[in-house]
Formats: sequence, structure tokens, C-alpha cells
Amino acid sequence: MSILLVTAVTATFLLAGMVKGVIGLGLPTVAVGLLGILLPPAEAAALLVVPSLVTNVWQLGGPGLVALLRRLWPMLLGIALGTWAGSGLIAGEAATMSLVLGLVLIAYAAIALAAPRLKVPPRAEPVLSPLVGAATGAVTAATGILVIPAAPYLQALALDKDALVQAMGLSFTVSTAALAASLVHQGLFQAPILGASTLALLPALLGMWAGALLRRRMRPERFRLYLFIGLLAVGAHLALRPSL
Repeated sequence: MSILLVTAVTATFLLAGMVKGVIGLGLPTVAVGLLGILLPPAEAAALLVVPSLVTNVWQLGGPGLVALLRRLWPMLLGIALGTWAGSGLIAGEAATMSLVLGLVLIAYAAIALAAPRLKVPPRAEPVLSPLVGAATGAVTAATGILVIPAAPYLQALALDKDALVQAMGLSFTVSTAALAASLVHQGLFQAPILGASTLALLPALLGMWAGALLRRRMRPERFRLYLFIGLLAVGAHLALRPSL
């Protein structure tokens, strides 16, 4: 990597970590979105593996883990299978993948800004969970973004605040592990990338620490507004770039 690219990657993970420190999610989304401007989506996704895995494993810990596993295992299995079935999509033609990544970011930001009040009835979970998991796995395999449609679905399950944070950590951990396995299978996650991804953990953790401090001084709701407006702009840029 050139010095300029190393600086850009470091700044990206600092910012992505800060976002996670403030609102509890968003590290992979911000990292892949911004790195997608500089790198092919497959390389951007490979760089986020270690920071995403470590920060989400930390997030999923807690006394309710077993109960969440029993409730969410169909979605988690769907994520793993969907990611594996979509293996290779992320290494597609650069212009096409830039468009797909941009559209996914736009969709995620638009859903978050609209803040629809969704509610999933318990009787629908056995059907919806594996479908949501498979769709999330396919999006993860194609873009490296782990949150669509898993995050809106989990928010619609009426979990309490702590359980929701833990459930998202669990979902994102499985998604990251499945993505890493897919990239390894394709030969896209070799030793140099692993080393770079491991080094990216330091600015991500530093950013999380800074974000935790910022959370005490700034309303998370206002920060979320700025974040998703920014993601909307990044998504529009990535989607339009192939035609510019």
C-alpha cells in the first residue's frame, strides 16, 4: 500500500470505530462504504474482517446469549448458507459491484432515516428468520455489508435494548465469519490482507474509545442523522460512479 492509501484506510477505520462507539453498530457499513471509493469491494470487505469480528464478539457477550441463540438460530443458519451460496459475487466486475454496493448503502440509509415502526409477530418468526438470514447472507457475500435486512428485522422483534445490542453483535459475528470463510475459499483473504486487517483493528478500537467519549457529549439521535445522510451521499456516489 502507498502511504496515502494507508493513511486513508487508517482514517476510515478510526471513523468507522467512532460510529460504532457512539451508536453501537455501523463499523462494517462505514468501512466498506468509504473503502469502496478507494478499493475494489472484495479488498474492502477483506480488510474489515478482523476489526468487525473482534468488535462484534465483544458486543455479543452477556447472560442472554443462549436464549438468543435458541431464538435466532434459523436466521444465523440462513446467513451462513446465504453467504456461502453467494460466494464469488463480490469479486464480480468492478463497475457492477460499485453500483450494487451503492444501492445497498442507499437502501440502508433510507430505511434508517425513515425509521419505520415495524413489528414481527412471534408466529411469523419461524418463516421470516431463515428468509431474512439468507437475504442478509446474499447481501454480505455481494457487498461486505452485514446489516441488510438483518438489522431492521432484529429491531422489529421488540427486544429490550441490551438484548437488541447483543442480537446484532451475534448476527454481525456470524456474518463476518461467513464472509471470511467465503473470501478464504475464493483466495481473497491471504496472509498480506490478514496482516493489514489485523493492523486495522488498532484504529478501529481507538475510534470506538473516542466514540464512547463523544456519546457523552452528543445526542446519539443527532449523530445517527448525520451518519445516515453521509451514507446516503456515499451510496449515491458509488452507484453513480460507473456512469460518470
